[in-house]
Amino acid sequence: MIAQLILSLSILVILHELGHFIPAKLFKTRVEKFYLFFDPWFSLFKFKKGDTEYGVGWLPLGGYVKISGMVDESMDKEFTKRPPQPWEFRSKKAWQRLIIMIGGVTVNFLLGFLIFGLSLYFYGEKKLPVSEMKYGIATTSLAREAGLQDGDRILKIGNNNFRYFNGAEIAKDILLENVRQLTVERNGSQEVITIPESAVASIISNQKDAVGMIAPRFPAVVEKVDPKSPGGKAGLKQNDQIIAVNDNVTPYYHEVVEQLKSQSGKIVNVTVLRAGDTVVMKNIQLTDKGQLGFNPSSLSQFFQLESIKYSLGKALPAGFNRGVDFLSNQISAFGQMFTGKIKASESLGGFASITKLFPTTWDWEQFWNITAILSLILGFMNLLPIPALDGGYIMFLLWEVITGRKVNDRVMEVATTIGMVLLLGLLIYANGLDVFRALK
Repeated sequence: MIAQLILSLSILVILHELGHFIPAKLFKTRVEKFYLFFDPWFSLFKFKKGDTEYGVGWLPLGGYVKISGMVDESMDKEFTKRPPQPWEFRSKKAWQRLIIMIGGVTVNFLLGFLIFGLSLYFYGEKKLPVSEMKYGIATTSLAREAGLQDGDRILKIGNNNFRYFNGAEIAKDILLENVRQLTVERNGSQEVITIPESAVASIISNQKDAVGMIAPRFPAVVEKVDPKSPGGKAGLKQNDQIIAVNDNVTPYYHEVVEQLKSQSGKIVNVTVLRAGDTVVMKNIQLTDKGQLGFNPSSLSQFFQLESIKYSLGKALPAGFNRGVDFLSNQISAFGQMFTGKIKASESLGGFASITKLFPTTWDWEQFWNITAILSLILGFMNLLPIPALDGGYIMFLLWEVITGRKVNDRVMEVATTIGMVLLLGLLIYANGLDVFRALK
């Protein structure tokens, strides 16, 4: 997992910094350093070619290019004491400086879209055929309000056959295509469900939840257990099938989740099937969120997934759409974090959290998909208008382009210092959360 993280970050950092380096060179701006990872006090490896020192630092928190005549995180201000030189960043036209600064995030966004697209081309996409859904669907209150029930198999959305399971497709068709009828198989016979307008209104007002208002229904078989979690401490093991919480029978995963949430913070008994035997684990103290601390088995353990192949011409646009959807969700989550709907302490994480995104065994398909996600996150975060990030410099440059007035170097110094303090504080906070979770 650590090796995958280091490789992924190395690829992203080098390409991000090339996004600054290449336009800087094109505009004949001197680049003094190009580093993978940071090198306070010493570097692991370095060499010089032309005006640029290339190297690898020992602190794997990112990387940087040091451009002559620019106030950056190095806080080197000696150049401000002498007249501007033709090769310096500050001597270039505002639009040229803007292109140099926006190059990094541009590369990150394009790279994320490209990896998603090429991943679809090389690996295809695994989909769940509706014909495979022997357990039917699991519903939320939104779906039940629309007339659906646990165990239904959706056959048609309006007049269109529902061939592959996609909960988001149903929500989209109800919201955007004005679909009001669903054909389902229920208890061995077909029924046509008309969605009430009151349910449509609920879906409109809860669009974020509408995407997941139905899910495949499957048994609650344990794939992985956190040994420090309530379940791990109680002896929950891989391949256990949870069949009851207290006296409530829970043959399916979503029922287990519902029962655990209803007992948040309380002490419960959990019954599992283990190698043909029934085992009752007593007096388990659940978390405040009603969690045991396990991951369920993947859908491929219960259903025969179908692999859909893409031509390159179809894969690239599909990868772009996947990237845009991911960014839209990130922006929405970021907004909800600021409004307090999502707690930062529950959503933020440091390097330990990022490492856990990768699988415990090397899987190139998952590696590239996670790298695409990290690339888009890196581009989005770098675009935030915080001094010391690319977005902060871009904000000042846009001000100069619009007003024709250059921001004073002293203002840039102070703003960059404040930005560095904020970023350092955020870094400490995010990684501190990882430590707190590990000790909890």
